[in-house]
Amino acid sequence: MSGAPASERERQANQLFSRRVDFLLSAPDLKFLPEPTVPEIAFCGRSNVGKSSLLNALTGRRAIARASVTPGRTQELNFFEVGAPTAFRLVDMPGYGFARAPVKVVERWKALVRTYLRGRQALARVLVLVDARHGLKDVDREMMQMLDAAAVSYRVVLTKADKLKASELARVREATAAESKRHVAAFPQLHITSAEKGLGLPELRAAVLEDAGL
Repeated sequence: MSGAPASERERQANQLFSRRVDFLLSAPDLKFLPEPTVPEIAFCGRSNVGKSSLLNALTGRRAIARASVTPGRTQELNFFEVGAPTAFRLVDMPGYGFARAPVKVVERWKALVRTYLRGRQALARVLVLVDARHGLKDVDREMMQMLDAAAVSYRVVLTKADKLKASELARVREATAAESKRHVAAFPQLHITSAEKGLGLPELRAAVLEDAGL
């Protein structure tokens, strides 16, 4: 698939994402992780960055992942299977940076995320979601540095791009791309998306399939 023209890759990606997408399980601890039998693409970002909304939009489902205005709602690693038979999994990770939860709970989440990222053989790529309205924050940089140190390759994805004027979006895009180039594990391509308007979704679906080796 990687050698196909962009439009063909997007068509194939759209077709696969239109098939079955099923919630598999929530893992509050490493012992609950599913067997690493297929590639996994993990989504991470600050709380309220729009992970659930983007997952729903990518899969064409209204509520495959729960969206909430309450930061820190996702407290576990949530796994979704795409395709029948399963071609790959999407993993919704706990939001970071603004979780409304006790310190001990937050630390447990962090430990779960770190261990998953550093030791999961099935993990094919991480998507680091960044709110386009705010650009990279220190908590995003910390996550990127952790991924760099763990040699885990990742894509930076700007979300909620429809909320900015074209000139503002261009500025954020340029600044984010320039900073991402300084991170050794960051994928060179920057994705611009809007779950609400559908912006950049075909390209991101194609990228996910490419990362999954399909």
